Amino acid sequence: MAILFDWYEDPKPSDKQQGEKTLHPRIKYNGSIGTDLVRHRIQERCSLTETDVSAVLDALSHILGQELADGKQVHLDGIGYFRPCLTSTESVTIGTKRKANKVKLKAIQFRADQALKNEFGILKVQSLKGGVDFSQLTNDEIDRQLTGYFKTHQFMRRNDFQSLCGMARSTAMRHIRRLRDEGKLKNEGSVMQPIYVPGSGYYTINE
Repeated sequence: MAILFDWYEDPKPSDKQQGEKTLHPRIKYNGSIGTDLVRHRIQERCSLTETDVSAVLDALSHILGQELADGKQVHLDGIGYFRPCLTSTESVTIGTKRKANKVKLKAIQFRADQALKNEFGILKVQSLKGGVDFSQLTNDEIDRQLTGYFKTHQFMRRNDFQSLCGMARSTAMRHIRRLRDEGKLKNEGSVMQPIYVPGSGYYTINE
């Protein structure tokens, strides 16, 4: 099976809007597998029982967490490196008091070993939008896309708008802000999890 992907526009700083648009590939995942299947496939390749594999995976999770919490980088041969990454909870300056209280874990970063990369073998990919025109949609074209969308959908999220119009995240957010200012979209969700519906008189929803 090939890796499926779409092409998306690269976001550009406001002072570099001129010139031909560049694109980047983004994976559309072919599903996912969970611990049950991983445990079963490990058991098939060794003499451990599935119960033994579960115990090893559980112990590995605890040990990784403990060592990373001590500020260590953890390397697993043939898999890669794990390391903690920090960020601040708010803007911090030289004059900020109790700076240590304003630090939190941002993420656990991972860098794959070459051996793991080699398991890919020959990379097979398939574009989902091979012949699509990526020229920027006009405002009128966006309105037509939204009119069609809301004929069959009650609401829209940011990633729905992004996929519908073939835009980068930053471009999609810029148009969503414009549409909200024009009253064409309104947010009926929260600030962190917006859910957009048509504004009064726009993109009528079919009941």
